[in-house]
Amino acid sequence: MQSAYLYVRVSTDEQKKTGYSLIEQEARLLQYCEINHLKVKSIFREDYSAKDFNRPEWTKLIKTIKKNKRRPPEKILFLNWDRFSRNIEYAYQTLGILKKLNVRAMAINQPIDIDIPESIVLLAINLSMSEAENSRRGKNCSDGMRRARKMGRWPGKAPVGYINTTGPDGRKFIVPKQPEASHVKWSFEQMAKGIYTMNQVRKMANHNGFHCSRNNFWKVLHNPMYCGIVTVPANKTEDMLLVKGVHAPLISENLFSKVQCLNSIKQRDRSKKISQNHLFPLRGFLICPYCSRRFLGSFSQGKTSKYGYYHCSTSRCKGRFRADKLDKAYEEHLKKIHLRSETYDLFSLILQDENIFSVRKAHMDSSKAITDDIYKQEMLLAKSRHLLVTGKIDDEDFDCLKQDYKQNINSLNERLNLVTAILTESDSNQTEWMYTASNVFQSYKHQDIYGKRFMIDLLKPSSINLSERNIDSIIINKALSKIFDYKTYNS
Repeated sequence: MQSAYLYVRVSTDEQKKTGYSLIEQEARLLQYCEINHLKVKSIFREDYSAKDFNRPEWTKLIKTIKKNKRRPPEKILFLNWDRFSRNIEYAYQTLGILKKLNVRAMAINQPIDIDIPESIVLLAINLSMSEAENSRRGKNCSDGMRRARKMGRWPGKAPVGYINTTGPDGRKFIVPKQPEASHVKWSFEQMAKGIYTMNQVRKMANHNGFHCSRNNFWKVLHNPMYCGIVTVPANKTEDMLLVKGVHAPLISENLFSKVQCLNSIKQRDRSKKISQNHLFPLRGFLICPYCSRRFLGSFSQGKTSKYGYYHCSTSRCKGRFRADKLDKAYEEHLKKIHLRSETYDLFSLILQDENIFSVRKAHMDSSKAITDDIYKQEMLLAKSRHLLVTGKIDDEDFDCLKQDYKQNINSLNERLNLVTAILTESDSNQTEWMYTASNVFQSYKHQDIYGKRFMIDLLKPSSINLSERNIDSIIINKALSKIFDYKTYNS
């Protein structure tokens, strides 16, 4: 009695549960084997696409066949040829492999005798029809996704920071997912400062709990979807489109443009190199209460995660304190330090002079230079139109020149909008800083690592209390003591 392996396949989990089910295919194959007196050696059930043969159950089937070294003639039975493959090239390659293994592939609903030369044509028709059907499905799917993008909807799996959900009307959409959404927004804000590389921001975000690979993090920072814009990719008939999305943006368009502009001018290459010290702002300022050495900072692996510690430089010393507790204690002391009321008028004048005579002038000069460049590009575009009218260049050359000039103008306009936004922000900061909370911690928490360490140098932590394992107080710079009120400073 001849033996056979049964192979049943569907392409998705949904088809596995309903529709052209595995159970129905299996029942018809078993019935065929019973009628034709074939012994069923094993049944392989697959819910996988047939675009290639990298399928778990198919791989297991081939390994099972290869284990039998004597290999009598055997068969692999399936319902139709589209259950076997939907790619002609891979199908013929696999049929050749099976032939060497003395195994014949057979579709019981589309029987073909390979030994008859003319049947090769029928086999090609069946395989090509399967591939054509698969290509049509793929095109219909891509067209549907394109239509959804044109309507401002995000098709498919939600990107990092969002989650797929369904409304009462049955329509699917995406909404922000916390805490990932907050981590994405924070990452954009750090990149916009222009002092960190992308990898440094990723490492800081990972430390804060945002687990994202380097490649995915790059995609996040270059995806306009986070500022509310859905990208419609180009095809043979249409150029790429940018559509206002219906989802809630995580960041503003100005912030996204600023990050892209900084990336384009390679700001990250000029950024300062920092190590993990940015996670230990008090590193080098704390003194060991046991041996009077300056504390270092590093991580130690716990049972579930890594923990930061300030510790002595030598392993012989027992000076070792949790970094998060000491950082929090230092911040609590900063909340007790306030500016004296009489210093506000003086600071307002200093900020005004700084903004008007230095920062604002630099941005105004940059804005004027960009405007001049835009005017030059527009003049070049006008000259190319004149050359086209006078017949000195043809339509094809004019289209190339026009495209180049337009791209340059669009890029310059983005830079101009960025500089304008910075000017507006600096003007608002000039008037709004007085209305924020007056304690020093409000300024400290918004600083990057360089700003924090600069402030710590002026407001140094005192010795560590061994009984409470905490920072006793803050030692204020003598000059700053004239303008600061500190509740425990004079005690």
